[in-house]
Amino acid sequence: MSKQTYEPSAIEEQYYTLWEERDYFEIDGNRNIQKEAKHFAIMMPPPNVTGRLHIGHALTFTLQDIMTRYKRMDGYKTLWQPGTDHAGIATQNVVEKQLLSEGTSKEAIGRDAFLKRAWQWKAESAGIMTQQLRKMGVSPAWKRERFTMDEGLQTSVKEAFVHLYNKQLIVRGNYMVNWCTHDGALSDIEVEHEEHQGKFYHIRYP
Repeated sequence: MSKQTYEPSAIEEQYYTLWEERDYFEIDGNRNIQKEAKHFAIMMPPPNVTGRLHIGHALTFTLQDIMTRYKRMDGYKTLWQPGTDHAGIATQNVVEKQLLSEGTSKEAIGRDAFLKRAWQWKAESAGIMTQQLRKMGVSPAWKRERFTMDEGLQTSVKEAFVHLYNKQLIVRGNYMVNWCTHDGALSDIEVEHEEHQGKFYHIRYP
């Protein structure tokens, strides 16, 4: 007698593993129905390796998965490129908080030990995130998974900047920047703005 209720834990992992084993998510996963000169590629906005995925990630990746699966079923050669982002200062802050909870600091353990600890955190955090994505059932090309600090990606970024610089599309110069005495330079997106009541002084020159 068949069960009347759907039990996802007993079914979803089994089928997801089968899909991966048969390379259904890879570029040629739909080779039997591919149409000539039909291509679709989309980049997964790489989540920062700062912990676990949140509801915003779930929404974004669900929408991208819908688009990718639709194109795949429509005969397009598809690539949904997965990956994770090193996140710079955000990841550094996570590791620093861990060290503080252990009664030490990045200054106390030194640069090399701190970088080693950051890479350990990356391995742990990224693993959790990819596991969460698999639990969601999304279908990126896992065999092409990348990390923004991978050597190949770093080389590509440097080449792109050199190319733009040589064409004078970007310039290097001195500019006002956000500065934190603890973390150093900060990008605009990493600054939290707060409004305070104060006084605005005008100086009248004779």
